[in-house]
Amino acid sequence: MSDHCCQKKSDALEKLSKRQSKVLWFVLSINAVMFGIELISGIWANSLALTGDSLDMLGDTIAYGSSLYVINRGSQAQARSAMLKGGIMFFSAVAVFARAVYQLNLSTPPELKVMSGIGVLALCANLVCLYLLTHHRNDNINMSSVWLCSRNDIIANTSVLIAAGLVYLTHSPLADIAVGIFLAVVFAKSAGSVLSQSWQQLRQA
Repeated sequence: MSDHCCQKKSDALEKLSKRQSKVLWFVLSINAVMFGIELISGIWANSLALTGDSLDMLGDTIAYGSSLYVINRGSQAQARSAMLKGGIMFFSAVAVFARAVYQLNLSTPPELKVMSGIGVLALCANLVCLYLLTHHRNDNINMSSVWLCSRNDIIANTSVLIAAGLVYLTHSPLADIAVGIFLAVVFAKSAGSVLSQSWQQLRQA
């Protein structure tokens, strides 16, 4: 009876891992493509918000790859993966803030058509990712931290569109820079949360 129960539990965990893998491969592919699109568009359009969002996409791509690597491993490996994601979020925050300081000296407004068009595309892509990941949000710390990355994407995408609207109304690049700094704060806060949770789980392990 005990062996039968263990076998059923093992089969259920294997099926869950396969579902998680499919979702992670799908969202990884979306984020990798959108990183390239947003980075090129952000630099060309001179948009800090768009460039910052592209770095978030790159961080998520690496994070999803890390999550795939540890998906069938123990809680300690998953905690280390989550810690890596927290480090990526923090690096993104520093990079966006540094870019904000640089663009303050340029005083050049971004190209609104490119900024808003790519922003809408990225938002739609990340809404799909968030929907798929929400089903696995509470599976473990690995999937929980991945879901948090995706939630940050939605915040970032919405912020890009808000920045585009404010730049259109004010004819000033300051709105774009302000939103970029806001994204840096969001990344830093999420990084602190993920790093704290993963450190606690490593200590327990």
